[in-house]
Amino acid sequence: MTGRARARSRGRARGQEAVTPGAQPTPPQEVARPVLPPPAEGELVGRGRQKRAPGVMSAEAVLQISAGFQQIKIGERGGRRRDFHDTGVYTRKLMEHVKESKTGVSGSSIELRANFMRLLSRPQWALYQYHVDFKPPMESRRLRSALLFQHDETLGKTRTFDGALLFLPHRLHNTETVLCSETRQGERVQITVTLTNELPPSSPVCLQFYNIIFRRILRMLNMQQIGRHYYNPDDPLNIPQHRLTIWPGFVTNILQYESSIMLCTDVSHKVLRSETVLDFMSTLKQHCGDQRFPDACTKELVGLIVLTKYNNKTYRIDDIAWDHTPNNTFKRGDTMVSFKDYYKTQYGLEITDGNQVLLVSHIRRMGPSGAPPPGPALLVPEFCYLTGLTDKMRNDFNIMKDLAVHTRLTPEQRESRLNRFITNISKNAEAQNELSTWGLSFENKLLSLTGRVLPAERIIQGARMYEYNPWAADWSKEMRGLPLISSMPLESWLMFYTRRNGDVAHALLQTLNRVAGPMGIRMQRAVMIEYDDRQESLLRALQQNVGPGTQIVVVILPTNRKDKYDCVKKYLCVDCPTPSQCVVSRTLSRPQALMTVATKIALQMNCKMGGELWSIEIPLKQLMIVGIDCYHDTAAGKRSIGALVASLNQSMSRWFSKCVLQSRGQEIIDGLKVALKAALKAYWKYNNCLPSRIIVYRDGVGDGMLQSVVNYEVPQIMQSIKTMGEDYVPKLTVVVVKKRIASRFFARIDGKLSNPPPGTVIDTEVTRPEWYDFFIVSQAVRMGSICPTHYNVVFDSSGLKPDHMQRLTYKLCHMYYNWQGIVRVPAPCQYAHKLAFLVGQSIHKEPSVNLDDFLYYL
Repeated sequence: MTGRARARSRGRARGQEAVTPGAQPTPPQEVARPVLPPPAEGELVGRGRQKRAPGVMSAEAVLQISAGFQQIKIGERGGRRRDFHDTGVYTRKLMEHVKESKTGVSGSSIELRANFMRLLSRPQWALYQYHVDFKPPMESRRLRSALLFQHDETLGKTRTFDGALLFLPHRLHNTETVLCSETRQGERVQITVTLTNELPPSSPVCLQFYNIIFRRILRMLNMQQIGRHYYNPDDPLNIPQHRLTIWPGFVTNILQYESSIMLCTDVSHKVLRSETVLDFMSTLKQHCGDQRFPDACTKELVGLIVLTKYNNKTYRIDDIAWDHTPNNTFKRGDTMVSFKDYYKTQYGLEITDGNQVLLVSHIRRMGPSGAPPPGPALLVPEFCYLTGLTDKMRNDFNIMKDLAVHTRLTPEQRESRLNRFITNISKNAEAQNELSTWGLSFENKLLSLTGRVLPAERIIQGARMYEYNPWAADWSKEMRGLPLISSMPLESWLMFYTRRNGDVAHALLQTLNRVAGPMGIRMQRAVMIEYDDRQESLLRALQQNVGPGTQIVVVILPTNRKDKYDCVKKYLCVDCPTPSQCVVSRTLSRPQALMTVATKIALQMNCKMGGELWSIEIPLKQLMIVGIDCYHDTAAGKRSIGALVASLNQSMSRWFSKCVLQSRGQEIIDGLKVALKAALKAYWKYNNCLPSRIIVYRDGVGDGMLQSVVNYEVPQIMQSIKTMGEDYVPKLTVVVVKKRIASRFFARIDGKLSNPPPGTVIDTEVTRPEWYDFFIVSQAVRMGSICPTHYNVVFDSSGLKPDHMQRLTYKLCHMYYNWQGIVRVPAPCQYAHKLAFLVGQSIHKEPSVNLDDFLYYL
């Protein structure tokens, strides 16, 4: 799975904060966004440009671009603003059993260090918050600050401005103050400063203010903001052999934790490519020629994230405006200005190629005062730098190895980098002066705290029970040669292969026979079917040979090309529902590794047909565990895919899986309500009773979405349960699972800073007082620093003790059948992720209901 695909499959939002020239607003009477004209016919020449002169834009298009300039303020915080780190969500007070204490007791204590620093002092006076408006709008935040700070005599020296919000320690004479400034070019700008809030020292908004102050400190250290985080361009890590540059940086946030306000800071890295989009387009054109260039260019660029260094903003390329060039004009204020002149006056940048086409990026945030989002922003390829890695780069072992040297820091390296950061702040006179002006001071060392290591679980496999090495969190050696809990006999199955891969296919078949016996799997010889190395030939072979009696299909693919894999999965998950196993021939090419590979394939095949591998002891009876995750499918009209996976038996070894496709703008839970009802019916069919306790693990919840889960999703889940009967009232728990977090924990073991052992629980100091939350380090890693998983119980009518909740969550991390070890999240979350990802990446349709009772997506 690629990094970008993995990130998308986590439901990560890709909204941008900034708008650049040519941002086109949606007309008030229409909800649909303005669509750019289709690419004009005619030969494309040069570096991605047209031979003819740029086309004259329609009056409507000029109006749209010009209106965009009048409506949009780059740093504007108006409209529907995402909740700051979900600070307004108070869920713990509604749960009686954790009001007094939410800490567990199991396990042995362990001394830990965390990447947090306490705030020792803070201002004890009121703060005044102002909204600042510029007329005409100024896109550059640096320019806005310079224009505003021409008025020291009115504002005073102590102030903080983030581009839209101004914080002052004193109140201005008037509620609305109008100031006038002048740019270097002599343009007069009217600035309106409006009082919006008076904040006492205890106000939660003060936390936002502290974060703004700290971002200013980072700028004083010559760090630059890209997206949400700050990076140091003066200390780049160059990898010239791959034309890559890494900017080291930091993720920071200041929040109220259990006993104090603390700064959480972690190391971050931004991978930049040393080429502009214009360079990329030029190289691509040379490779594929004029005729194929527009299609190839669209295919390669759309979906990529680019960085514009003039404002350090990142944008996603959504389209290419083939008939727009920098010579096109738009209305700014009362005058018409070309993109070329705009960049020269606004940023001092000369556009050297006047005929390059422009890139389109849709602005995803809401417009001012809750208006629809503005239309697309137009970007100049010459100023856009490619970021991140292509799929080809991710599949290149050498590139990833060279990157890991710089980015995968050990706990000691990470702590050293954080301590150096703390030292740089304490030694910087300007930063210290800024902090003391506002009465802020931080502890100059990382937080020490105590965690607990839960006892290792015992694995039950058939009639045997065994233990594993708790530090390795893996039992692949221990389970070798033992029969599985239940194994499905393989009597009617097919293996497809190409002529070139005939030898590896027969070698795999023989090895599968050897490994199947000790597992207890009875395996008849497969029907071997050869196909030509073409997608149509493979599909025809499947259509002609796979029938209702086929138990499973194994396909050996000559390469890891996505189209062939998608073709197999589409046909066998939708048209002819049959479990399938795809194997790339290269995986089978090393004879010394074939036994290991065949063992894993046999285990997967057994799972996909309904077999059970191992289990652990779950003391709770009549319990149903549900995992929910989502994936955003950009290929199928930007639909969202929600996946729900629910346990069907006491040992958590049988699962019901359902996937729903939602149209854009629909809530994921709307479709999953039906899936939950189907899961409850399947549980009834399997057990002749309904579960008395349901625990839902909800993954894929981004920053600012917690309120929506609490206010909307939880009632919808309860409503779905009620459809099973008015008198059916099971105990319900809803837990939000979050992996993309900045918190890191280190343990000192044998005098050396190391990763904490698997099973480490942290439920004090760094948790939030308003939530019933905890961290678990469940997995083990071979290199780099381990990342904990954050669990936030947002609803709980079960009265389960915190200790039992933590133990159960850790137990479920042992039950993912695609890995003979402990995974980072509870098994149903990982199953739901796999299902949503398969549907979003390959199938793009709802799989057949005939497969609901099988783990066919492993």
